[in-house]
Amino acid sequence: MKIAFLAPAGAMHRFNGNFGKVLHYAPLTLTTLAALVPEELNADMQIYDETVDIIPLDLQADLIIMTCITGTAQRCYAYADYFRSKGITVGLGGVHPSLMPQEALQHADFIMTGFAEQTFPQMIYDFVNNTLKKVYNQNDDYTITGRPMPRRDLLKPKGYITKNTVEAVRGCSFPCSFCAYPAAFGRKLYKRPVNEVIKEIETFNSKVVLFPDVNLTASREYAIELFTAMIPLKKYWLGLVTSAIGLDDELINIFRKSGCKGLLIGFESISQQSQQYINKGVNQVAGYKELMKKLHDNGILVQGCFAFGGDEEDTSVFERTVEVIIDAKIDLPRYSILTPFPNTALYRELESQGRIFEHNWAMYDVEHCVFVPKQITVEQLEEGITWAWKETYKVGNIFKRLSPFRHSPWLSIPLNFGYRHYADKYELFTKEVMCDNSDIPVPENKEQTK
Repeated sequence: MKIAFLAPAGAMHRFNGNFGKVLHYAPLTLTTLAALVPEELNADMQIYDETVDIIPLDLQADLIIMTCITGTAQRCYAYADYFRSKGITVGLGGVHPSLMPQEALQHADFIMTGFAEQTFPQMIYDFVNNTLKKVYNQNDDYTITGRPMPRRDLLKPKGYITKNTVEAVRGCSFPCSFCAYPAAFGRKLYKRPVNEVIKEIETFNSKVVLFPDVNLTASREYAIELFTAMIPLKKYWLGLVTSAIGLDDELINIFRKSGCKGLLIGFESISQQSQQYINKGVNQVAGYKELMKKLHDNGILVQGCFAFGGDEEDTSVFERTVEVIIDAKIDLPRYSILTPFPNTALYRELESQGRIFEHNWAMYDVEHCVFVPKQITVEQLEEGITWAWKETYKVGNIFKRLSPFRHSPWLSIPLNFGYRHYADKYELFTKEVMCDNSDIPVPENKEQTK
C-alpha cells in the first residue's frame, strides 16, 4: 500500500516563490498523520511539501492525503482533480475543508473536518476494507494526549531552517474576528502532558526547538509547568504568544531561564481603534515600546505581525507603522492585509456589506486585498503594504531596529535578510501569478465543464 501526503503551497510560499529556506520551518500536520498509519499495513509513505520541492505529477500512490488552507484551496483542488482522474483516491483535510466542507467534497473522494488525528486511523482501515465514508468528523472526545512521534524522517533533509518543531498546546480562546482557527476548530484548549512534550524534545539532535502553537500562553499554568520543565534541557526555543506576556514578569523570567530566544506576537495595528475593530483588545498599543524593551532585556527577540486594512485606517497608517516599528526596535516585522476567511465573523460582516469582491481563494494568502477598505482604495492598500515591506527592510532600517539588541545575531540577522529578499520580490506576485495553476494538467471532464 502506497500513501502520499501532500502540502500544496501558494505562489509566494512555493519552493520557487519568494519565501526562502531561512523562513521555513518543518510543518507537523503530515508527519503526525504519517505516524498514525497502522504499522501492520506496512505502508510505503512519502511526504511532498511544495514549500521546499515540487509535487511530482507522476507520483505513485493508492491513497493521497492533502492538507489544505484557504490560500491553497484552488491549488489543492487542481491537484485533487488531476490525481483522481488517474484513479488515485484523494482525501482533503485542514482548515479550509473544515470551513467549507461541501465545496471541498466536490474535489475529493472524502474529507476530514476538524482535527483529523483521531479519525485518521479509522479512515485508513475503511480505505483498506473498501468501506470509505465521504466525511470524517472530529469526535467530541478528541485529545492530543498519547500521540506517536511525528515521522520527521519523511521530510526533505535540507528543506527547512529546522525540523525540530513540536506541539505543546493547541487552541486559543481569544475572539479575534478575523481568525480562521476558531471558526474551523472551535475555541477549546487542548494540552499535551508536559512529560510527553519533554520526551519528544529530548529526541532532538539540535539545540533549537520551535513551537508552532497559535498561543503558547493560552493557559498560564500550563506554560509555567512546561517551560520550568525545559530549563534543565538547555535548549533554545521560539514560539507564539500574545502581547499580554508583557504584563507577566514571572513568566518572562521562566521563558528566559528555559532558553527562549524569540517570540512571534500579533501586534496587528498601531491603532487602538483598529484593535477594537478586529476584537483584539489584549493588545495595548501604548505599551508596545515598553514590551519590546522588557523582552530585549531578557534576551528575547520579537517577530511582530501587523495587518493593514482596518476600517479606522487611512493612508497615513503605513508610514506611521514603520516609524513605530523602528522606534520600538521590533526585530522582525511582518506585514499582512486583513483577510476575511470564510465563515469568520469578519467575513460575514464584510459580505453583508457587499464589500468582498474577490472569491478566488488563491488571493486569500493575507498579502493581497480581497475586500473594499473603508477609508482608502484597494490600490492604496496594496501599494502601501508594498512600500512598508521595502522601507522596513532597507539595510539601514534593519540595523536601526537591531542596533541595541546584540542577542542571538545568528538568528536575527539571517531572518532579517530573508525578509529583505521577500520584500524585494513582493510586488511580482500579481493576481495572474497567484492564481496560475497551469502547471497542473486539467482532466478532460473538467475541461468540458468550464
